[in-house]
Amino acid sequence: MKWTDDRGGNVDDRRGSGGGGGGMIVGGGLGTLIIAAIVFFLGGDPSGILNSGSVQQSGNTGQRRELTAEEKQIGQMVDMMAKWNILTWDQIFKENGMAYQAPEVVLFENTTNSACGTAQAAMGPFYCPADQKVYMDMSFFGDLQQRFGAKVTEFTVAYVLAHEVGHHVQTLLGTTQKVDALRRSGRYSEADMNRVSVATELQADFYAGVWAKKNDDSRKILEPGDIQSAIDAAQAVGDDNIQKRSQGYVNQESFTHGTSAQRKEWFMKGYNTGDIRQGDTFNQLLK
Repeated sequence: MKWTDDRGGNVDDRRGSGGGGGGMIVGGGLGTLIIAAIVFFLGGDPSGILNSGSVQQSGNTGQRRELTAEEKQIGQMVDMMAKWNILTWDQIFKENGMAYQAPEVVLFENTTNSACGTAQAAMGPFYCPADQKVYMDMSFFGDLQQRFGAKVTEFTVAYVLAHEVGHHVQTLLGTTQKVDALRRSGRYSEADMNRVSVATELQADFYAGVWAKKNDDSRKILEPGDIQSAIDAAQAVGDDNIQKRSQGYVNQESFTHGTSAQRKEWFMKGYNTGDIRQGDTFNQLLK
């Protein structure tokens, strides 16, 4: 992946601030946190698990530390990627007669406050519709490689960020609100809502593919292997792959994000078409 001079991507870097939000975190030990990461990695609204279950006080010492040179470089990379998303989605929205409002990207370590509850590294990157911010603890990419078998590259990070920004696009277009209304209505079974969740997540993958295509058309940042690294990450967090690795068998009715094949399919459909109008996963998957 080629770097550009684009910066100013609306990034709030909270790393080194002394342990994060000082609020409440989901308890139950490391096992619970790993399960939460599996369930909500690359997810939309994590408030259901962030605000439920037993809790314990986080260990915020209030001490600050200087970021390392490597951490500062990572911050520059995320700032560049965030700016790419702003420029690209502003272009896409204008092409479709709409105005784009960019989300803030929050970099943190351990824990930090969000409007969806206390964000934790173990939750994985997520988007919070309540404050329209993307939350990322970069240490999770090590887990993505070690636990789920994805080879992490710079463009892996770009794909993950683009997926979360895809959830923000859903909020701007009203999709998030419609899905939330369905969930709160109480008229649909858990299995039905799981199918809606799969459609939501695959659409975010589609939007990530659209972003990759449009961004490369404008800035020529892709290098050989970049798209494959995004596909590898998408497939690594397919429900079938995660369930096989975590419990040894697959239960399709419990899928919430889509299979590895579906995640690849919809990311590539977005990349190949570059057309936001081709991403109606709901009509195609919920017939």
